Amino acid sequence: MVLLPFSGLMLPKPILVCATLLVAFISFSSHVVAFTELPVIDSPLLTQKVSSNTTFIVDINGDGAFTSVQEAINAVPKGNSKWVIIHIRKGVYREKIHIPKNKPYIFMRGNGRGRTAIVWSMSSVDNKASATFTVEAPHFVAFGISFKNEAPTGVAFTSQNQSVAVFAGADMNAFYHCSFYSSHNTLFDYKGRHYYHKCYIQGSIDFIFGRARSIFHNCEIFVIDDMRVSISGSITAHNRESDDDSGIVFVKGKVYGVGGVYLGRAKGAYSRVIFAKTYLSKTVVPEGWTNWSYGGSTDNLFQAEYDCYGPGAETDKRAPWSKQLTEKEAEPFMSVDFIDGKQWLPAWL
Repeated sequence: MVLLPFSGLMLPKPILVCATLLVAFISFSSHVVAFTELPVIDSPLLTQKVSSNTTFIVDINGDGAFTSVQEAINAVPKGNSKWVIIHIRKGVYREKIHIPKNKPYIFMRGNGRGRTAIVWSMSSVDNKASATFTVEAPHFVAFGISFKNEAPTGVAFTSQNQSVAVFAGADMNAFYHCSFYSSHNTLFDYKGRHYYHKCYIQGSIDFIFGRARSIFHNCEIFVIDDMRVSISGSITAHNRESDDDSGIVFVKGKVYGVGGVYLGRAKGAYSRVIFAKTYLSKTVVPEGWTNWSYGGSTDNLFQAEYDCYGPGAETDKRAPWSKQLTEKEAEPFMSVDFIDGKQWLPAWL
């Protein structure tokens, strides 16, 4: 028997332990309730934000207005100026999709990236031509869809190897909770201001590439080892030939996978990529960055990191031109203001 402090009660030791734990839990809980739940960008929130009166339902089993995604896009009026929701119900839609320039304001809403998938299989010497999904219209939003180019891996550095899952070729494009799959050149982030939130991107070499101004917020980057080549793959290949406002920024999220990978390779004298507050697994090679295939000066390259962590974040052997940013230097890149997001995004974190 033990005397419980401040109570005058005698309790057996097991009961005393439980009472002590209860007191500790109550004390801790008094701090927990002070926290507010982090906001979540989900389908209902995006639906509310776009505030559309028009919804086209695509159902592969015939229980909607359309059985084909492209058919639904074709039904959107040319020069559209109001949001149209295309709700793609669960299923694997095997088709090559194109949203032309004259069909803006489309919100393509899936049932979740594990349930709604758009899949095609094509390789080409032309990256754009190989894409499973091409969007060339501004004001486009996608939620909860997997995009996949399942073309088999061909011979490295040949036309058999260009197999793009998504070509994002317009301004003000946003992808929420989407997945992108291919073995090579997965996401052609061609041009414009783009936002990717909680997306999953998989690939081996140059699998996020282009000249866009983009933020990848809290995304998963999964690396597949490419055994056909002696060099390590690269996550990014940002093409920037002058000191313009483009760049690829990763905020939070994680990089992991199989084999070795560079965070990016230079494609253009002013190539700009930043990883901030990102978990980097050991799949990231010690050098971090490469100028492979680029023979010019490295003076204007902006390959940078800020406050990254994990076994791949060690900086001792980083490429000499790469940068470790201060908080002040990194701050402008970590805000959606980098892409003017508050002016056009339906939601952001």
